[in-house]
Amino acid sequence: MTPATFDHLTPDLVIAAVESVFDLRLDGTIEPFPSYVNRVFGVRTDEERELVVKFYRPGRWPVETIGEEHEFLFELAEADIPVVPPLRDDDGDSVFELEIAGSEIGDAETDLPVIAFAVFPKRGGRGFDAEGDEEWFRLGSLVGRVHQIGLRQGAPERLTVDPSTWTGPFVRELTENGMVHPEFVEAFHDLVWSVIESVQPLFTGISLQRIHGDCHRGNILERPGEGLLLIDFDDMMVGPAVQDLWLLLPDHADACTRELTMLEDGYSQFRALDRRELELIEPLRFMRMIHFLAWRGRQRHDHWFQQQFPEWGNHAFWVREMEDLKDQAQYCLPR
Repeated sequence: MTPATFDHLTPDLVIAAVESVFDLRLDGTIEPFPSYVNRVFGVRTDEERELVVKFYRPGRWPVETIGEEHEFLFELAEADIPVVPPLRDDDGDSVFELEIAGSEIGDAETDLPVIAFAVFPKRGGRGFDAEGDEEWFRLGSLVGRVHQIGLRQGAPERLTVDPSTWTGPFVRELTENGMVHPEFVEAFHDLVWSVIESVQPLFTGISLQRIHGDCHRGNILERPGEGLLLIDFDDMMVGPAVQDLWLLLPDHADACTRELTMLEDGYSQFRALDRRELELIEPLRFMRMIHFLAWRGRQRHDHWFQQQFPEWGNHAFWVREMEDLKDQAQYCLPR
């Protein structure tokens, strides 16, 4: 069976998908938005209402897993936390499926797997760069409010942040599926597992909860007259609170003591941060590097990805990656 990929996602299918679940007509406008895992498009109705449709990468998340992301967003919105929940249809559903028939890729006898998608209202804003103490305090406060709601229930279908059970499978995927250049497979495997084994004890006894998971500054907008807006919960996960704080920092934790202090101060207005979690910052940074490599690797056969990143995975690429991983490992391994 030919697998469904984003290369099969034509403009006509994007429009048809949205119109098939909501009682509206689109005017044909399609604006691609940058997304390193999914495919995201801006569309517009005949009444000039602007929407964003997100198509989830085939094979990545089951519908139930996407549903937990949406449930978190609905909870946050009900608590007046600035997020953008998806639209629901008349039955209350927010996750839908686009079925791509074989005839649409020249094979009338082949039925391809579906691609899950969701539709969101478009909310614009400008990038938010924290420069002074007040801005860092605001960021910490926003994350604290999100985590206060995140504690209310679990998310059993989402990934759990743990060196062995989260990062370990990514290592196996990278080394066993030909993503790592053959010259570096052994060195990559040994380096990453040495870090995993070294940092695993730091996670013992750390409380885990629903978090944003990808809370970098690119996912925080400022809307004039309204305040901050937190977007893109696609990587929502169950993990330590500090995961949503360290990603906001401009550098390694030991070079950002002032910014980290203000983040903590803002965060503590809504809940206390377990200070043991500060020791997780650099290990989490290393784990994110592995996570990013694996997700990039899963896209390496996409036509769009090959055009944008033609050198991904070659020898020179892995020379650079190994140097970066070795540098970050120094922040994680015993000194």
